[in-house]
Amino acid sequence: LPDLIPEPYAIQAGTYVQRMQMYALRCAAEENCLARSAYAPSVRDIDFRVLLRFPQKVKNQGTADFLPLKPRYQWDWHSCHQHYHSMDAFSNYDLLDIVTGRKVAEGHKASFCLEDTGCDPGFRRRYACTSHTQGLSPGCHDTYAANIDCQWIDITDVPPGNYILQVTVNPNFHVLESDFTNNIVRCDIVYTGVYVQTRSCQITRAYIS
Repeated sequence: LPDLIPEPYAIQAGTYVQRMQMYALRCAAEENCLARSAYAPSVRDIDFRVLLRFPQKVKNQGTADFLPLKPRYQWDWHSCHQHYHSMDAFSNYDLLDIVTGRKVAEGHKASFCLEDTGCDPGFRRRYACTSHTQGLSPGCHDTYAANIDCQWIDITDVPPGNYILQVTVNPNFHVLESDFTNNIVRCDIVYTGVYVQTRSCQITRAYIS
């Protein structure tokens, strides 16, 4: 079976806040990657959104390929980004109140490009982001840079404060793995209203929804 594990250090080292105008977020808006308030009729192209961006590196440390559940003919073509989505949600991103655990903002990552970005010594890349091969081989990792579309949580409506960033891979357990207890990274986030400090990112089995 495959066994996905997200990399905590990548998230901790690469998290930042970016302000972007709506006209630059049209593709992301089409893919529902923004908070609900972004879709209000009063929102203009020049209005800014505040995005909590972070990279994600997910390794398959299991003994079998991690493959999309959907057969290839059911993959969704997204013309704006020019790629296929092979899963409805590869990762969920949640921002939680540090005291109550309540979700204050969320994002999601459709697995638009499930591929072997790189592999450990002795393992070979076998999957690339194409219309017919998507997957993650044993010993290989799939990396999403922080600057690509939807690799964020829209925190436009979130006040400054202390939060927990929770990143969950294979969140709905739709693809069977040998171990589901290592699918979540949680980080302490201090948001000043201008920038973030990210600390104590670690694998955890405690899931808060």
